[in-house]
Amino acid sequence: MRSEGGKADVLFEEEDLPYEEEIIRNPYSVKCWMRYIEFKQNSAKANLNMIYERALKELPGSYKLWYNYLRERRKQVKGKCISDATYEDINNCHERALVFMHKMPRIWLDYCQFLVSQCKITRSRRSFDRALRALPVTQHSRIWPLYLRFARKLPLPETAICVYRRYLKRVVQLSPENAEEYIDYLRSIGRLDEAAVRLAAVVNDESFVSKEGKSNYQLWHELCDLISQNPDKVNSLKVGAIIRGGLTRFTDQLGKLWCSLADYYIRSGHFEKARDVYEESILTVVTVRDFTQVFDSYAQFEESMIAAKMETTSEMGQEEEEDVDLELRLARFEQLIARRPLLLNSVLLRQNPHNVHEWHKRVKLYDGNPRQAVQTVDSQKATGKPHSLWVAFAKFYEENQQLDDARTIFEKATKVSFKQVDDLAGVWCEFGEMELRHENYEQALRILRVSGGVEQRRATRLATRVTSS
Repeated sequence: MRSEGGKADVLFEEEDLPYEEEIIRNPYSVKCWMRYIEFKQNSAKANLNMIYERALKELPGSYKLWYNYLRERRKQVKGKCISDATYEDINNCHERALVFMHKMPRIWLDYCQFLVSQCKITRSRRSFDRALRALPVTQHSRIWPLYLRFARKLPLPETAICVYRRYLKRVVQLSPENAEEYIDYLRSIGRLDEAAVRLAAVVNDESFVSKEGKSNYQLWHELCDLISQNPDKVNSLKVGAIIRGGLTRFTDQLGKLWCSLADYYIRSGHFEKARDVYEESILTVVTVRDFTQVFDSYAQFEESMIAAKMETTSEMGQEEEEDVDLELRLARFEQLIARRPLLLNSVLLRQNPHNVHEWHKRVKLYDGNPRQAVQTVDSQKATGKPHSLWVAFAKFYEENQQLDDARTIFEKATKVSFKQVDDLAGVWCEFGEMELRHENYEQALRILRVSGGVEQRRATRLATRVTSS
């Protein structure tokens, strides 16, 4: 039925009359409108929408009415093609709602999410920007996660980068741990230079607390891996200075950092610099674990160089210069493997320079002269039997038929302040046995007589010192 103005008349059913009468009496009561709407839930969509529109005409500032109306309209188009004209009508309803509800983050979130589902990229981005301008800063944390999720899915990384930079400028000052998300995104799209710069800033911030529970060393190791494995893409940072800075900060994890620095030079094509880094590292590390990491990496590098040279030679044909180069590489690799026991021994002595057992190993690896061992080991700090080094030193001269020098060494050893009396006794016994081996019986007897008096006085002094302490 149509009225004289041409507009459709509003038709009511008999069951609607009590609700209509209640609305006439209380047109500004949200409860009355909600009861009416609840009653008409199963009626035609057009009738339900009409009641919502009538209610909002009377109460345009009601959040409850707008929220339920917009949710109902979105349900009505669920499953339809996004090119349907009904979608634009619902978009217009949201725009009308935001005239009054522009301070309500829930309305903005639902509208932006609805636009994203329609694949309206530009309109969605502008709506997110409008939401950030309209809402107070304290509520921006509700908008940014959805905005960033939308930006990450965009086919244009430049747009997402601009969004992330705005996010970092506004939010990271209050929550710096969110910078990790941007770094991960930059790595995923191949913007490794900016990712390295951002990660370096995070590592240098001592107050930074990782959102993923990573320690400062783990972040530093990520930075080293990033810049060492991509030397052609990271140009804004001084890689050598960064990694060497880590060597001074994390002295308990030197092996990985040295390998990262060498890997950077290898990937850059500076093989001689990489070899210099490996040589420096194996001469400075102080733990067996770090030495093993560096040495294995060094050996693998030399093997790869030999394999690459052999492959090139087989493809291009063998020439005399290339043959010499290949032999030089093989000799260098063999020398490295042969040096391993001595290098490992050096590491252990850097850990404890007064380790008698390791000094004996070093003497065997060298020419057998323990002069350096005797000069280095402090008898008060030594682990093992320090007198055995003096005995080995004296035997070195004895084996070379230099008895006078051997006697001089033994005499010096008898004057050393050993920690235990047994060490001094061992020196005197070896001194006497040396004379007996060369049939100097008078000299051996004199040594044993002298040693008996010295040992007695030394034992008395030690006993007195223990008693007084």
